[in-house]
Amino acid sequence: MFSAFDISTSGMIAQRARLNAISGNLANLSTTRNEAGEASPYQARYAVFQTDDDMKGKHGAAGVRVSAMKISERPPKWKFEPNHPDALTSGPRKGYVAYPDIDMMAEMVSAMNATRAYEANVGVIEATKALGRQTLRILG
Repeated sequence: MFSAFDISTSGMIAQRARLNAISGNLANLSTTRNEAGEASPYQARYAVFQTDDDMKGKHGAAGVRVSAMKISERPPKWKFEPNHPDALTSGPRKGYVAYPDIDMMAEMVSAMNATRAYEANVGVIEATKALGRQTLRILG
């Protein structure tokens, strides 16, 4: 019974990390500077999941963990905004500003998916608790 709690908890932790990455992507949708203050658009982050072999159930069930946080390598979206402080001042893209290539709708769908997966894990924990209570009621 405890492995069911552990496996569901690992899923909740992984989905929380995924939601944190998604919220960071959405928050930086229009960020044109990096942490050092240089004109460089934000690069989206994505959680990569992996089976957690340290957390095995009796019947082949396994936990999950975040194996890495990948940074997107997609090129930026260019918008012509010559009055923007981060607009290029020379070259073929003079007057253009580099924005992150983040699809807000895709990120929202991913957020909904992660939220549903989190809720499913909460449901498994609640069902496991109810089964334990019922077992104790029958035995007691």
